[in-house]
Amino acid sequence: MNYYLKIISLFFISPYIVCTVSAQEFIPLWPKGQMPNSKGLEVRDSTVNERLYRISNPGIYTFFPSKDDNSGAAVMIFPGGGYSHITLNLSGFQLAKWFNTIGMSAFVVAYRLPNSPDLKHRELGPQQDAKRALQIVRANASKWGIQKDKIGVMGTSAGGHLASWVATASDDMTSIPDSLANIPFHPDFMILISPVIDMGKYAQKGSRASLLGPNPTQELIEKYSTQNNVTEQTPPCFIAHAFNDKVVLPQNSLLFYQALIDKKVSTSFHVFPQGGHAINVNNNPGSTDLWKSLCEMWLIEMGFISFTKNQKNTLKKVVEAD
Repeated sequence: MNYYLKIISLFFISPYIVCTVSAQEFIPLWPKGQMPNSKGLEVRDSTVNERLYRISNPGIYTFFPSKDDNSGAAVMIFPGGGYSHITLNLSGFQLAKWFNTIGMSAFVVAYRLPNSPDLKHRELGPQQDAKRALQIVRANASKWGIQKDKIGVMGTSAGGHLASWVATASDDMTSIPDSLANIPFHPDFMILISPVIDMGKYAQKGSRASLLGPNPTQELIEKYSTQNNVTEQTPPCFIAHAFNDKVVLPQNSLLFYQALIDKKVSTSFHVFPQGGHAINVNNNPGSTDLWKSLCEMWLIEMGFISFTKNQKNTLKKVVEAD
């Protein structure tokens, strides 16, 4: 287990740029030479404009709140990028920092992309890394001040597909013979922003081709349309999408919401008039800018977090002023 607790350098080196991140740690997902679904090829990292196009060493970047504000809840963030790249900063680090402000530990997952020549089965790489990331966080929950029943997943765009997949998956393809093998990977809640869900009629064609290849079978299409995998055991869900999203059609969120309703899974569902495929931490148009407040209140309502110490002090001042 010491392998997973070791702090390593946070410099990400590629042929194009060198960039630093403000995470406290980067933790590799797999021990050297034991990554499943690997051909054993030497893969070089590829980064362009803060987007990761090739990942040789999948792992998690850790972001912890202050001890005073720590709610005991945690979220795994799967950044989007159409399964062809990972938008690490915009849909990863920036979200992690926001979750810290509401007392949550956040972990940004740099997962293998299906286009990696090292993968034996292209569609399995992201899933295996997502599940392994959850197991690592659960294994370290006590050390990091996290409650094991308050660990959720969050994803935007194609990252939303990965989050919804790991939250509804019934099979485990991550196991290697180590201390994490028997640790549960299922999350306790999920947050989906403009998610890719459907691989059929409403599919985002680029994401489908990247994940399943140019000519997927009907069996694969149905299997990876995550609305088909929802059960009564699926964790509660928060969904936000924009009506005018032309990249990932809002029908994706609607299909998932309908599946959740059919299985009586508690859900908070929001479709905003504006926002396109660019609902972010900041600079959202009109009512779309409410998504973070709605998400925070939902997390409080569901009992995953409570008001932080700073929020309580602010509320106390307001009451005293009245």
